Amino acid sequence: MSPSLPTPLPTRDFAAFLFDMDGTILSSIKAAERVWAAWARSRDLDVATFLPTIHGVRTVETIRRLGLPDVDPVAEAERITRAEMEDVAGIEAIAGAAAFLASLPPERWAIVTSAPRALASRRIEAAGLPTPAVMVAAEDVERGKPAPDCFLLAAGRLAQRPDACLVFEDTLAGIRAAEAAGMATVVVTATHGSRLETGAASVLDYSDLCVVGQGDGRLRLRLAP
Repeated sequence: MSPSLPTPLPTRDFAAFLFDMDGTILSSIKAAERVWAAWARSRDLDVATFLPTIHGVRTVETIRRLGLPDVDPVAEAERITRAEMEDVAGIEAIAGAAAFLASLPPERWAIVTSAPRALASRRIEAAGLPTPAVMVAAEDVERGKPAPDCFLLAAGRLAQRPDACLVFEDTLAGIRAAEAAGMATVVVTATHGSRLETGAASVLDYSDLCVVGQGDGRLRLRLAP
């Protein structure tokens, strides 16, 4: 059987773009994994097995699903977040992300992250990226990704219909959340070590992307000439 062709970029116009943060517009993998590896060792967890499970979901949910005895997931998540706030070494923007975000009208994009707001703001600043007018963070929803709540909330705050939003994501949890919200998705693969099994369009980074603004303010994603 011949390999399947990559899914092309969406060709229709969108009212807004919604971006996950970690792994999508910036990479904090080194910093996050330093903190989480130290925590895992303190809990006698196998670090190599545990670290792949931390990405794309809220800290409290990562801890809660471990079912560790005598551990308060909320208090433990707060301690980990404080440690992550202190360690921003090596955080950097995904290639082309700063210019791509700066090209968007402020009222037409948002960041939708599983990180707490304070940590997200710290990492965005460390990566030298623009701060969005709208950001949905971990504490803004009761259910994190893969539930659609965060993306639906972002669409509402931008006063746009969910099906008029295009999501940029890098994890299966985020892709499933976008799909559940009825939104199209582009997968950013810059930090991927292996291929995600998804039917969504994918790009390595933002270096070859541009946005064409339409007369009604809507946005069309294009490959740069």
